[in-house]
Amino acid sequence: MALHFLVDLPLTARPGESVELTGAEAHHAAGVRRVRVGETVTVGDGAGAWLEGTVTAADPKLVRIEVRVRDEYPAPARRVTLIQALAKGDRDELAVQACTELGIDAIVPWQATRSVSRWSGPKVERGVQRWATIAREAAKQAHRAWLPAVEAPLSTAEVAQRCARERVLVLEPTATRRLSDVDAGEGDVSLVVGPEGGIAPEELDALTAAGAITVRLGDTVLRTSTAGPAALGVVNVAIGRW
Repeated sequence: MALHFLVDLPLTARPGESVELTGAEAHHAAGVRRVRVGETVTVGDGAGAWLEGTVTAADPKLVRIEVRVRDEYPAPARRVTLIQALAKGDRDELAVQACTELGIDAIVPWQATRSVSRWSGPKVERGVQRWATIAREAAKQAHRAWLPAVEAPLSTAEVAQRCARERVLVLEPTATRRLSDVDAGEGDVSLVVGPEGGIAPEELDALTAAGAITVRLGDTVLRTSTAGPAALGVVNVAIGRW
């Protein structure tokens, strides 16, 4: 499979034209991945445009690619969002990475009551940017045509408000219903994953009162880093992606 690269601006190049990689992406392509003149690569913009072409110049400061094929991939008709509670260490980041590889469409940090990690002040912007960087690299590795958006953190009350417009599934080990037995509905879906200590009872009450459905994944308790990816796999099958 050809190496894949991402640009930050919309791709408008057509077959016969050229596209250039500069900055960090050029350095990654020529200095790290060692692309060479004559090699076939693919380039995307994270918004559906997908180019295949031949490298005509390869330098750590600029890589030029002559476009042979251009494809346009539509955005998913149904969006699946990961609402991931902040977690200590890198557990939340592992969830972001894996869910991006598995096709998540949006990622929302959640400042849950039991989250050990806390974002406030400048840490909010840094945290969102960190997650966005992880998602970008994971999307590139997975050769995704669309990048997942990393949104601003939500409170529990704001998570509950989403129930009015989409199916919200809360992963809870004590739930009586299995995720595989729950109808994913016809619209967008959000998967809510709690922190290491679990979702607080008052948060569960608030979410279910708003219309969220609590579900469990089998008979074991998964870490906050693995629950989201496991649930996304089930939802991908339910909505016909896999």
